[in-house]
Amino acid sequence: MDNSVTRDESSVVEGRNAVFELLRSERPIEKIYVAKDMNRDIVEKARAMHIQVSEIDKRKLEAMAESPNPQGVVALCSPIEYCSIDDILAEAERRGEAPFIVIADGLNSPHNLGAIIRTAECAGVHGIVIPVHRSIGITPTVTRVSEGAVNHILISKAVNIKNVIDELKEKGVWIASADMEGSPYTSFDLKMPIALVIGGEDKGITPMIKKASDMVLTIPQKGRLNSLNASVAAAVLMYEVVRQRG
Repeated sequence: MDNSVTRDESSVVEGRNAVFELLRSERPIEKIYVAKDMNRDIVEKARAMHIQVSEIDKRKLEAMAESPNPQGVVALCSPIEYCSIDDILAEAERRGEAPFIVIADGLNSPHNLGAIIRTAECAGVHGIVIPVHRSIGITPTVTRVSEGAVNHILISKAVNIKNVIDELKEKGVWIASADMEGSPYTSFDLKMPIALVIGGEDKGITPMIKKASDMVLTIPQKGRLNSLNASVAAAVLMYEVVRQRG
């Protein structure tokens, strides 16, 4: 792999589980690099699929990876194909379910975004929306933390999150934002078409997004700290939707 070549970050996948999920997906794979004497199962599966595999020195592989421990495997594939809001709503209709969307607004931690995507896929979320600017994208670390869930869930990139919210509201989707200054999340009916908004790690949702929300959900805190990690808060709220919908 030529590190001097600029690639879309989402086209590099690192880590055993993330690469396995990539192999299970329909994304075209250009090449897989594997450290010598490691991940023989991945090598065999990739070659059975007629995917090019290059076995290289472990130190060389680690030098080309973003994460400090890529678990002996790095794959190059086609970039993520981002979708539209209409695609996400169509997926909900295809499943015969009320739309369930997560909007990650202003997250800067790849570990938080990756964890949110992983939980969203497990919770049956129809699609994720992330901003184009001032937010982490689908990096190799995000892909790895998501355990490859980025390959199995629709992801939309938005230039303006407020515009996305307005579009969703016009199409009958209710907006529920997570914020410390709201009402307990269990007091809301979350069975209707809904988009959960999770704000950035430092400042949370913006006043503009809060004003545009139909509901502001708070997770009660019993300890001395005044907030939860963004991905943990997102998981609590996503599974409240799952619980209510049965």
